[in-house]
Amino acid sequence: MIQSRLLRRVGLLLALGAAYFIAGKLGLRLAFVNASATAVWPPTGIALVAFVLLGYDVWPAILASAFLVNLTTTGSVATSIGIALGNTLEGVVGAYLVNRFARGRRAFDRPQDVFVFTALAAMVSTSVSATVGVTTISLAGYARWAEYGSIWWTWWLGDAAGDLVVAPALMLWFVTPRRPWLRAKLIEAAALLLWVIVVGLTVFGGLFPSRVKNYPLEFLCVPLLIWAAFRFAQREAASAVVVLSAIAIWGTLHGFGPFVRATHNESLLLLQAFMGVTSVMTLALAALVAERNQVEDRLRQLAVSDPLTGLANYRQLTYAIDAEIKRFQRTERSFAVVLLDMDGLKKINDSFGHLVGSLALCRVAETLFGSCRAMDTAARFGGDEFAVVLPETGDAAAWHVARRVAERVARDGEKPPLSVSVGVAVYPRDGDSLEALLSAADRSLYDSKARRRSKARAR
Repeated sequence: MIQSRLLRRVGLLLALGAAYFIAGKLGLRLAFVNASATAVWPPTGIALVAFVLLGYDVWPAILASAFLVNLTTTGSVATSIGIALGNTLEGVVGAYLVNRFARGRRAFDRPQDVFVFTALAAMVSTSVSATVGVTTISLAGYARWAEYGSIWWTWWLGDAAGDLVVAPALMLWFVTPRRPWLRAKLIEAAALLLWVIVVGLTVFGGLFPSRVKNYPLEFLCVPLLIWAAFRFAQREAASAVVVLSAIAIWGTLHGFGPFVRATHNESLLLLQAFMGVTSVMTLALAALVAERNQVEDRLRQLAVSDPLTGLANYRQLTYAIDAEIKRFQRTERSFAVVLLDMDGLKKINDSFGHLVGSLALCRVAETLFGSCRAMDTAARFGGDEFAVVLPETGDAAAWHVARRVAERVARDGEKPPLSVSVGVAVYPRDGDSLEALLSAADRSLYDSKARRRSKARAR
């Protein structure tokens, strides 16, 4: 087992190193101001995600890959080591800051965390690599000191864009749980992707029907990213930014789009600044929408559930009974309602305190959860009363369920011991309306309670 884990870990580090190396070689193909400085540097995002998700002990893979990328491109062994150290330290610092102040792998769940991630990972930690790297190549004579500022700015912005565009998409795809989409959602996602590609090529790829291919049409991308943020999750919004960024880089290098300037490097700097800001706004909006959806889901849950026990509340109980009445009118299949009254709750509260009394109610609720089918509805009917709606259930089966619940409550093994009284009503035999059915079940419950008291006195 230890050997298997070791092999998996080695395989993971090799895959991480290969991904970093390939991304680095592609990025350095766009190095125009200096052979070691590029405005497009995806490895920064890869390293940050690796340190946050896999831990700091992946540093050998990042260090070795960064060293090989630079050694096989330009410079000497000494400069390659210096640049690799800066790249690795950048990832470690960025991961530490994100884990410490931006909730780590959950950095994109809330808008405030997105902004903290931007400030610390994309702006602070990236200055480490830029400073170490540019100083290294300047000391070694591979860059003139007069060009230090322009090279540093290109290096820093390339790393920052890697953190803002690449890292969110990677982290969200690895962290966000996979949930199957309905067909309509898949169609909408395909439509969104198609429109991102079409609009991206129109703005940045020369598809705009005019001889002038540099109109400032970048605002056309905003509605699509808003669409992604509102209709999908953060993962899909971040992916839309990555697709748009790839199209924009390709088009800008071919002379299309609003950011084309006299040199490729200047064009890429303007483009990367735009994509970085766009990514931050898109991720913050997507996080805000996700928070709103979570609040709405929570409010819906509170509207139909009892906050203490987690069972359905009275409103949901009446809705379930109404639904069964309507189903009976279509199928003529009867259903039953079981009422349960917890015996001696006031005595428990007086003897042990209200906290123990609340826990006693939760014990009954747990028994109901474990005794009901998926199609049944268990609810807290009142203070110490519970109800269960049993679809397609007759009198004998309903009484069997009621007695089984009562037996499980009585022998749950916890203190103080509990007991419940039960009553059953069957639709439409015992009532043809919600009120009549609940009244019949209530009478049955108190008849059962009276019989138990008579037996106790007889003893």
